[in-house]
Amino acid sequence: MKNIRARILFFIIGLIILSFGVSMTIKADLGAGAWDALNVGLSEITSLTVGNWVIIIGLLLMFINAMIIKARPDFFALITVFLIGFLIDFWLLIVMDSWEINGLFFKIMTLTIGIFILGLGVSLYLQPKFPLNPVDGLMVSLQMKFHLSTGVAKTIGEALAFILALLVGGPIGVGTFIILFGIGPAIQLFEPTAKKIATQLDQSFSA
Repeated sequence: MKNIRARILFFIIGLIILSFGVSMTIKADLGAGAWDALNVGLSEITSLTVGNWVIIIGLLLMFINAMIIKARPDFFALITVFLIGFLIDFWLLIVMDSWEINGLFFKIMTLTIGIFILGLGVSLYLQPKFPLNPVDGLMVSLQMKFHLSTGVAKTIGEALAFILALLVGGPIGVGTFIILFGIGPAIQLFEPTAKKIATQLDQSFSA
């Protein structure tokens, strides 16, 4: 994508969708994704919100990613991580605060839809090539370092976060494993479509 307006629009829409998907997987209450379970667990033992911990963990990962690929930290990623942290708190504390999802069927449906929405959001916001959410930055760093596919690199990052979530007592459950193995394929599912839409949008703005 070359047109700056198209890139910004695609980026923001991707983050909004991504954060909504994350919030849905948390609200499903079947076990959050590994990174989200870590953030939820830390929020439950401190006075900070889930979004606050998204930002804090993101800052730490920003430096870890730089170490993996032996490069300078991408400080512009601060914009991305602050936006995601704010949006997750917006969805969880304002929009979804009164949501009550009862019954196993509805919980499973919420989790499944959340995974697909999350995969769509990630595939969209990656297209403009703006600074990554440090969690996805880890995915890309692993890709570059070990020549992995997007799905495999994402799954490895989720597995590492799973261990940390266990240590802080995060909401680990069957949903965590579904997300662990489902998020990579979900991103790959939407990736070709996201690229096609990005190209069309770029051409429309450039016309």
